[in-house]
Amino acid sequence: VQLQASGGGLVQAGGSLRPSCAASGRTFSGYVIGWFRQAPGKEREFVAAISWSGGRTHFADSVKGRFTISRDNAKNTVYLEMNSLKPEDTAVYYCAADSSYYIGTSPREYDYWGQGTLVTVSS
Repeated sequence: VQLQASGGGLVQAGGSLRPSCAASGRTFSGYVIGWFRQAPGKEREFVAAISWSGGRTHFADSVKGRFTISRDNAKNTVYLEMNSLKPEDTAVYYCAADSSYYIGTSPREYDYWGQGTLVTVSS
């Protein structure tokens, strides 16, 4: 499956963004889709993920209550709604696909990756 993330940008602290991850290729609905982020000089970290049906989600503690994740399998797209953004949310955001039933939080568990979209939050 091929993934393409888009919708990043520059926003002031407290603002919102809604990056999306569009998929093509294999059956999109069979994959867990996760979002990860990587800030300069830091390791890639888990942000959020959603099961193939959309019935299960999981969030990193740092974004819980501020971010939501949803998917539209008919459009082969997953959305990451980011609210109350903070400067520490600044990073390149990547979406990834995992064929496992379970939601993983390690980048090593994901098989396919998109190219990333830059999110910059100014103070």
